[in-house]
Amino acid sequence: MFVEWPAPLPGGGVSGEMALTFDRGHERRLLVVPPLFEEHNKLRRQLIAIMRNLDRAGYDVVLPDLPGLNESGEPLERQTLTGWHHAINVAATHFGATHAFAIRSAALLLPERLPAVIHAPHKGAPLLRGMVRARTIAAREAGREERAADLLEMGRESGLDLAGWSLGPQMIRDLEKADCRILDTDRMIDPAEIGGAPLWLRAEPGEDASQAAALAGIIAAIMGSP
Repeated sequence: MFVEWPAPLPGGGVSGEMALTFDRGHERRLLVVPPLFEEHNKLRRQLIAIMRNLDRAGYDVVLPDLPGLNESGEPLERQTLTGWHHAINVAATHFGATHAFAIRSAALLLPERLPAVIHAPHKGAPLLRGMVRARTIAAREAGREERAADLLEMGRESGLDLAGWSLGPQMIRDLEKADCRILDTDRMIDPAEIGGAPLWLRAEPGEDASQAAALAGIIAAIMGSP
């Protein structure tokens, strides 16, 4: 079901954001950290399939929206990566999470102190470069020439529109230096462990039932008996 949760905003204030939850009052509770931008669009159906598998296995699971993303009414250009990381920490406390799961760029936002399962983490700089590259390719196809270095310089000062995403200057600067929070106690999942081609490489959003079941099984094993 969908519930509303109080997400903090940069500079103060709170935004009522939506969260998809499978909540039956179980002891083991997983926070699914949302991947960013187009990776979220491509992987949302797969994340929900993983959540359904874990729900059937006896675990509570929550996937929160962040301010400026998905169903949020907040302007994306006002958001920062630091603000989103703070929001994820608040979400972990609000929903009483005992563990976290991150796939791809979600690993940039993992909450502090929670044991995490991480699948194919993706750093901020290559994520940003990919978005800039998509813009330069689109510009070339439209008969314009844009240079990545020039775009990034402009983005640091005034923000950028990248692949339909309006990113503010602080978000650009945050992404350029953002690394994934990976601790020795975290469980890393290599794509080879679950088989099949990575879904984030597909041109369109999709899901893979066997991959979802494999990921849910690994997560459940890490979380322990429900």
